[in-house]
Amino acid sequence: MDENVDEPPTSTILLDSCHFSQVIFTNVEKYYMPGGDVTCYYTLTKNITPRRKDWVGIFRVGWKTTREYYTFMWAPLPSSLDSDAVLQQEVQFKAYYLPKDDEYYQFCYVDQDGVVRGASVPFQFHAEAEDDILVVTTQGEVEEIEQQNKDLLKENQQLKESCKSLQKQNMDLQEELRKAQEKMKQLEGEVCFLQTESLKLQSALDQQAVELNAVQIDLASIKEKNMNLGKENQELRSGLDFLRGSSEKLELELNSLREENRHLKEQNACRDAELHQLKEQSQSISSENEQLGNRLKITLDQMDQLQFQSQDLTKEREEKNHLFQILQRKKDELDEENQLLKQENSDLLRRLSALPDYSSFAAASPEDTGLVFGNPYASPKTSAENMSSLKKCPWCTASFPEDIEESQYGDHVRSHLLECPYCSQTFEESNKQVYEDHLFCHDLE
Repeated sequence: MDENVDEPPTSTILLDSCHFSQVIFTNVEKYYMPGGDVTCYYTLTKNITPRRKDWVGIFRVGWKTTREYYTFMWAPLPSSLDSDAVLQQEVQFKAYYLPKDDEYYQFCYVDQDGVVRGASVPFQFHAEAEDDILVVTTQGEVEEIEQQNKDLLKENQQLKESCKSLQKQNMDLQEELRKAQEKMKQLEGEVCFLQTESLKLQSALDQQAVELNAVQIDLASIKEKNMNLGKENQELRSGLDFLRGSSEKLELELNSLREENRHLKEQNACRDAELHQLKEQSQSISSENEQLGNRLKITLDQMDQLQFQSQDLTKEREEKNHLFQILQRKKDELDEENQLLKQENSDLLRRLSALPDYSSFAAASPEDTGLVFGNPYASPKTSAENMSSLKKCPWCTASFPEDIEESQYGDHVRSHLLECPYCSQTFEESNKQVYEDHLFCHDLE
């Protein structure tokens, strides 16, 4: 258990709900020496925000939930919390708390909610083996590995080209987004200008309404005067006998008032026409404001759509970058395995040259099998032809009489070999660890 008293936060969340790409473990060794401290290096990407209860645990390969940790250390909070920066961190596990067996383990970064945010490649706690590893392989298998390497290189190049294309599309979308933002700012300026003009026209319209109200008041006053003049006219007519001398003067005043009334009616008609024109202008401005509002709404919708497309493209680019890194790691592993196979084949040839009896046995039928040690699964007739003069086991010191049945001799030779149930590749019985590692590789596929 860890030296800290508090237990780390865990959960029963399954692997499908975890995000293993938010924390990347670096410089992970294939083997760690027992009895020594282990330093774990990892990188916090911008997709994770570290918190106080985050921790790094050592898990045995095959774990299902974060409750199955072997030991853990609290993850230190970085000195800078800039979301755009890539943060390099490390924790050290003391040797006393590390596993003592030869099982495979891996580092896992777990947040304070108990969810895994990153996992390392498997490793073991024992000294790295120095013995040569003997692997029997054919030229066809080597050519197949080389062809796989070529295919991976071609796929790697295609992924690079696809990444460049996505980066160009992202730049084009960002440029379109920038132009749309500039156009939106321009439209906003136009809307503000039109709103200001609308306010000015509304103010002028209100002023015209006030003036029209004053004209209507004047007109009512004139009508009242006309009514009063009518009353006075009646009074004058009733006193026509004794006011006959002033009738002409009153008639002239009456005509003058009529003319003034006519002028006032004409002015009222002009004011009505101006008021109607101002109402039409106000309606036109309201219609333009409505059209600009619709255009602004359409532009905002287009901007939102462009932003969503940019986010989708950014996410797709990150996924392809992650896939590219995985393929690159697989390619490097295949290159290393290919180099090891070539080296092991050379070592095997040197060892065969030091065994005269076995070399003569291997040279019995090279054209038929294409294998260094011959084909132990050949038919009885072929085995009889190849081993008629040699009844010594190529894998041990056992010897057999020349008249022994070929089936018994073949069964003895095959008892020294371990055959892979997946690809039928054979291994020496003394290299059982290599055979088990080979089977484990098939399990990981």
